Amino acid sequence: MCICQLQLCLVQELVPRTEDTLAMITSSLQTSVAVFALIILHVSTLDTFKAAVYEHAVILPNDTKTPVSPDEALFLMNKNIDILEKAIKQAAEQGAQIIVTPEDALYGWKFTRETIFPYLENIPDPQVNWIPCQDPHRFGQTPVQARLSCLAKNNSIYVVANMGDKKPCSSRNTTCPSNGHYQYNTNVVYDAKGKLVARYHKYHLYSELQFDVPEKPELVTFNTTFGKFGIFTCFDILFHDPAVTLVKDFHVDTILFPTAWMNVLPLLTAIEFHSAWAMGMRVNLLAANTHNVSLKMTGSGIYAPHSPKVYHHDMETESGKILFAEVDSHPRNSSTYPPAVNWSAYATSITPFPGAKNSFRGFISRDEFNFTKLSESAGNLTVCQKEICCHLSYRMLGKEGNEVYVLGAFAGLHGRRRREYWQVCTMLKCRSTNLTTCGQPVETALTRFEMFSLSGTFGTEYVFPEVLLTEIKLAPEKFEVLEDGRLVNKNGSSEPVLTVSLFGRWYTKDTHSISGGTSNSATMHLMIPTLLMIITLQYTVMV
Repeated sequence: MCICQLQLCLVQELVPRTEDTLAMITSSLQTSVAVFALIILHVSTLDTFKAAVYEHAVILPNDTKTPVSPDEALFLMNKNIDILEKAIKQAAEQGAQIIVTPEDALYGWKFTRETIFPYLENIPDPQVNWIPCQDPHRFGQTPVQARLSCLAKNNSIYVVANMGDKKPCSSRNTTCPSNGHYQYNTNVVYDAKGKLVARYHKYHLYSELQFDVPEKPELVTFNTTFGKFGIFTCFDILFHDPAVTLVKDFHVDTILFPTAWMNVLPLLTAIEFHSAWAMGMRVNLLAANTHNVSLKMTGSGIYAPHSPKVYHHDMETESGKILFAEVDSHPRNSSTYPPAVNWSAYATSITPFPGAKNSFRGFISRDEFNFTKLSESAGNLTVCQKEICCHLSYRMLGKEGNEVYVLGAFAGLHGRRRREYWQVCTMLKCRSTNLTTCGQPVETALTRFEMFSLSGTFGTEYVFPEVLLTEIKLAPEKFEVLEDGRLVNKNGSSEPVLTVSLFGRWYTKDTHSISGGTSNSATMHLMIPTLLMIITLQYTVMV
């Protein structure tokens, strides 16, 4: 008999058993129990937690055009899990409550639909309430899930991993692939008891012909005593759904982000963009990248809304790396939580600075920017393209004669795919004094800035502030975004600068495509069940 039942029995013995009295007492006790439960929940909630991310150098399979056997596939995956196991144990020993491992960490990335199949397992919906470590055969052959679950359970730590999911489908379904299975790039999360608590199918695939695109973007969250978590994968971060929706509508505290990110200078190196995304969205981001120097894959970090906590960028060695940091469980309640930014407030309030005579066009990757040269060691410049004007005020400590910097503006659909609408303001170092090299990758610089202030007339509220220093380093606590949208340095002079950028994504101007999943189509998918429910309720009331 529970305490509340016992209390109720004693009260019934002492008080006349009228229906009104009993109802009043029962209601009072229920209220007390509810309040008590809330108090217990509040007490058990942690203000901070220790996070770990592991950058893994994946052991890759032999390049083959024919599928290996399931045993051979499992043998390779276990070799990778052996390495992840050491990182997981180290994280637990260091007191971490959660560890994130990278995308493709178990088997790599060079596959066809046929050759990936032996590596896949059937991953059920977490609602089935399953601990694979205790019941490994409940959903068929699931040795990888059982091992990951046991690693979480035996080390009392949340484990985030990326693997492949297979789902049988009927040939009567016109979208069912010829092998009778949908195949998904999938993140799984096991809690400290080994229970499967989250499963996410990647929506925005990037040259991944071995996998299928889910019918709609999945919005996956789960709650812990140290915050509310959302999860997505790699290329997803550049789109509205699921990435923005998880933060804006589901109010998650922390995003878990397995990735296999190939660095692209000057705007899209992993540590540069991921830290900027965390600041722009004002959310924690735990990013675990794969490590492969030949493919320019490196860059992991634990990023807070106001500044990076810890990061790693290594193009010199072939080894993995584990990172740790203490993170606010509920950053919105933190004293360091940054205020909301009106990204165009300052830029639209001033008269554009005089245009320079030496403006020219140049390319960053496939995007044509309008550039203007920073001819003096200090000054004020404006450069525009289409609807965006970028303003820069700056003062160099000493202008290096063999280094050229430019201010650039871009607005339009990005790259070869022409699907994502970008608005970018950037101050960057050119590869050489030849202006045709402006926008090309460069990794070192000597010029320091005593002051810079960059702003733009953005049409979107989603802008990500980037500062990248010489030798691909971040600048924790060395710059800030003002509420009027200016990106400025603080605490004196900077280290030598590669680029200072405001990277804007105007999602409503994205083009639609079946595989891309734009925000509008995702929103429609999310609205349909709600509309059907409303119609059903209205019909019920009318009847």
